[in-house]
Amino acid sequence: MSNIIEVNNLVKRYKELVALDHFNLTIKEGEVFGLLGPNGSGKTTTINCILSLLSYDKGSIKVFGKDMKPDSYDLKRKIGVVPQNVAVFNELSVYENIDYFCGLYIKDAATRKQYVKDAIDFVELGEFTKFRPKKLSGGLLRRLNIACGIVHKPELIFFDEPTVAVDPQSRNKILEGIAELNKNGATIVYTSHYMEEVEQLCSRILIMDKGKSLASGTKEELKNIIKCTEKISVEVCDLTEDNLEEISGLAHAYETSYDDSILKVSFSGGRHNLVRVLDYLGDHDYSFGRIYSELPTLNDVFLEITGTELRDSV
Repeated sequence: MSNIIEVNNLVKRYKELVALDHFNLTIKEGEVFGLLGPNGSGKTTTINCILSLLSYDKGSIKVFGKDMKPDSYDLKRKIGVVPQNVAVFNELSVYENIDYFCGLYIKDAATRKQYVKDAIDFVELGEFTKFRPKKLSGGLLRRLNIACGIVHKPELIFFDEPTVAVDPQSRNKILEGIAELNKNGATIVYTSHYMEEVEQLCSRILIMDKGKSLASGTKEELKNIIKCTEKISVEVCDLTEDNLEEISGLAHAYETSYDDSILKVSFSGGRHNLVRVLDYLGDHDYSFGRIYSELPTLNDVFLEITGTELRDSV
């Protein structure tokens, strides 16, 4: 597969703030690529630099194998953007909005008409073509936003938090649509704070923070780099401090907590951790209730790599 995006040693400063610090990124044709990071990590700056909406201080950006510049209109025609904040015209109807954005790229009238129809069918807005955005629910508005971003059938599509504040049904529809776009040949760059979405959609993921790339790979590769390999939770009453100390000493256990009669033990490695915990409780005549054994999630990876400290949006 060829590289659709190549970002090399990108540096972007806002006076004293270094937003991107020698940042590198490669995205291959046909991928659904997850770009993740806490608030203020540099994701939006990265995307805006790739789209040549922002200048940068150092480095290079290639899109479709060519240098990306503000006047690279031949490249920009191949790109679609679905921003986090809905970007449509309230004065125009659903149909008129989609037709307007299509007209920015497609000049042939017959092709444009067909593309608009295809986009409306794709997001299932056929019953709402005469509605204005203010009459739409949050989910329908998000689907209109997507239609406007993909109506010209781009080869590369950026989705920035496309499921924020929508109901589960609309969310599923949006995720299914993104997967279908990829199946039909589009390369997708996807940002989200919903880790389960990223796990579901993305073939490869990069986690960034403070303008730097911290880790990248498939979700399986990322899970293999963190300490936690299994979390065990057991409902059990009246454990003592001595019990907790002994459980903490079990092979491969590295973190133990006990609160509201729930014992939680984190393990790094080991194949029979649950058996060891239950054997210990049985040997000490403890009865226990519900038991959970959880493998690490992408959320665990994200928090271990970027930390648990609260972040403010910038």
